[in-house]
Amino acid sequence: MSLYQPFLDHAIATLEKRLNLSAYPIPTGFERKEGVMGKGKKQEEVLTTSYGFKSPKLRQIRAAHVQGGKSLQVLNFVIFPEPNYDLPFFGADLVTLPGGHLIALDMQPLFRDSLDYQEKYTKPVLPIYEKFKTSLEWGGDFPEEAQQFFSPAFLWTRPKEDEVVETTVFEAFKSYLSVYLDLVESAQPISESAELTEVLAAQRRYLNYRAEKDPARGMFNRLYGSEWTEEYIHGFLFDLERKLAANV
Repeated sequence: MSLYQPFLDHAIATLEKRLNLSAYPIPTGFERKEGVMGKGKKQEEVLTTSYGFKSPKLRQIRAAHVQGGKSLQVLNFVIFPEPNYDLPFFGADLVTLPGGHLIALDMQPLFRDSLDYQEKYTKPVLPIYEKFKTSLEWGGDFPEEAQQFFSPAFLWTRPKEDEVVETTVFEAFKSYLSVYLDLVESAQPISESAELTEVLAAQRRYLNYRAEKDPARGMFNRLYGSEWTEEYIHGFLFDLERKLAANV
């Protein structure tokens, strides 16, 4: 079994239990894709599967799960709220490469510098961050331009052992997701025009940045080619611009 399959299974089961969930359309050709990584004896078959859901307050809940043997395991699980809610994004990047594990968990804020926003959306998860940061060592520097998109509860770590991922990281993932869904349940829609404009602009900033800087682009290019990769990134993983254009 994939290292991150239990994370995906837990997330889907939890979403089904707590939300009025329905399917989010996955463009043809992206539900499942097979490829090959490496050469000779190091060659591994790689399978990428995609999952998409939505609920009344959440525009897109989606996962990309890459399974390529012990040295390539990836789960990118992100929740994008409807733009008439000021909810943060839920983001989990769980990556295993030959050099080790890279783990990032956060409720990514729309307005990082707003104290009111932090009070509303970061404060509820800070106790969980404090609980896990002692056993999950800080993963080191990350790009300054990206820092605006992460909260003070950003859990970023590079554990060495699979067991740490299977236990401590898994518990952190479950805890972050649970608090996020609490916030979703209590969220109230925005009706004021200026605030709606600000929220949509903040969502677009984040999605456009992520689409431009997606760290999986190189891996997908090698596996499936650039045409498939760009369509996957812009047409499914970070598809807000496409959806907005379609509604004009």
